[in-house]
Amino acid sequence: MENEQKISKQNDYFSVTLLTYDYFMTNKPLPLPDNEIERVFSLAEFDVDYSNMEDQFKDLTTLAANIAGTKISLVNLIDSFTQWTVANHGLRTGQTPRENSICQYTITVDDHFEIPDLTLDERFKEKEYVTGPLQLKYYFGVPVSTPEGHHIGALCVIDEEQKSLSPEKIELLKLVASEVANRLTALKTIDTLKKSLAESRELQKKIAHEIRGPLAGIIGLSGLIADQGSESTIDDILEAAAQINSSSKEMLSATNEITSDIEIEPLKKEEFNLHIFKDKLERLYIPQAVSKGIELEVNVSERTKFVPFLKNKMLQIAGNMINCALNCTSEMGLITVDLEVKPEPTFNLLKIKVTDSGSGMSDTAVDQLLLGQETEASDQCHDKSGLLLVKRLTNDLKGEFKLRSIDGSGTIAEVILNQTYV
Repeated sequence: MENEQKISKQNDYFSVTLLTYDYFMTNKPLPLPDNEIERVFSLAEFDVDYSNMEDQFKDLTTLAANIAGTKISLVNLIDSFTQWTVANHGLRTGQTPRENSICQYTITVDDHFEIPDLTLDERFKEKEYVTGPLQLKYYFGVPVSTPEGHHIGALCVIDEEQKSLSPEKIELLKLVASEVANRLTALKTIDTLKKSLAESRELQKKIAHEIRGPLAGIIGLSGLIADQGSESTIDDILEAAAQINSSSKEMLSATNEITSDIEIEPLKKEEFNLHIFKDKLERLYIPQAVSKGIELEVNVSERTKFVPFLKNKMLQIAGNMINCALNCTSEMGLITVDLEVKPEPTFNLLKIKVTDSGSGMSDTAVDQLLLGQETEASDQCHDKSGLLLVKRLTNDLKGEFKLRSIDGSGTIAEVILNQTYV
């Protein structure tokens, strides 16, 4: 009863739109693209904050709806478990379990995916968005693809009435989908350049700091030589000492100029702290936990919850860890997420630990995942691409991935990262 009250309280607090959730989930296998694992890896490389992308694509969803003459248009990105709506026109929604989405089929095709009448399609006719208040009938979707050909999501138009799109309109919608992909790539490039610039500035500051001390010493020494030598008759020594003193001062002045030029405000958009991180994870994943009757708790270290750290891939890592836990935890189960930052002199030690009360994994499956290999078919509860992605991302960031599990008694996944200061 206490657990039910907590879940009810969470549902009341997080008043997100759950119209697209189908609460009668099935265990039917998902329609997966042939390159599913690489597709999910490719999406993770964009490091998307699913809760903060609306402004980037809102105009494109409006354009798509106008082209198709539909009431609804969405830009959806699809990871291992969830369809994330990052921009919408005509329907406010945030996330949908992948198994309940229509766009999961769109990412398996190369051209477009169309359902003239959802009420007549066996795959969708019993879904809540067809039988419920929305009464959706028509769907048309185009994959959003990377230059490498990975379909990371879809642009779709939806309506409560049947439609017929001309070839010209279909080509226009494909162009809009291409623009979604172009903007994602541009945002990724900008983020990469910002990080490179920040690293360059950090290197400059480090060099300036290391040079300033020795130069100050040279100035002091050469000044002393000049003072002492003024009583001597060795003019050439005096002249050399004076030159050393003058040039050293000039170098120190130049170093100070470099330092002052790069003393800028921190790149706020590139940072998280535990307070923000906790809030984002709760808003993104508690609705999923509530829909499955699972309690999800996110805990942070109060002492360091406002210490900044790089947000680079953190949502993707933590999100996949949570999704894997949700996937193998039964109703009335518990998942805890522990976030910790330990400041060190030159870096932050960031820890993300996810503990679930689910069905656990075999020793063989744990060993395979720690080696970056696909798991056995018998370990269905932990989707192979989820923890494999966590493993790869952690390796890319030169961190440590730990996994402990007892078959039938739950799993503990932990990521430890050293992050240098920006």
